Amino acid sequence: MLDYLKKIEKTIVVSLIIMMVIVLLLATIDLGVVIIKNIISPPIVLLDINELLDIFGLFMLVLIGIELLESVKTYIAKKEIHAEVVFAVALIAVARKVIILDVKELSSLTLLGIAAIVIALSVGYYLLKSSHHDNNVCAKPPE
Repeated sequence: MLDYLKKIEKTIVVSLIIMMVIVLLLATIDLGVVIIKNIISPPIVLLDINELLDIFGLFMLVLIGIELLESVKTYIAKKEIHAEVVFAVALIAVARKVIILDVKELSSLTLLGIAAIVIALSVGYYLLKSSHHDNNVCAKPPE
């Protein structure tokens, strides 16, 4: 029974990787089309702020997808989910949201909440990275 469940799990993970690769390819093509369309539309080569925000938003989505794919690959290789990857995906997702935000339409309380999320994720990521660094450093033998 356990072997059967492991085969199902592997099938699901491989399916996720295949679907994520397809989605990333399509998102990258879409990003390229949006960039070309915005560059060739009048005024040529000049992008307004809304076009730039759309491009940056799509770019960040592709980066989030790449990080998610990395997370799935790590899971299939080591059978563990790395918290660093989860924090990185969360930071990129929040950064994407911040980039495409129209701060004029949001209340100050919402902006403070977003700031708190950014700070919490950043501190968590830093603590996680520093704890891994401390664990990997070998103690110097006494002389």
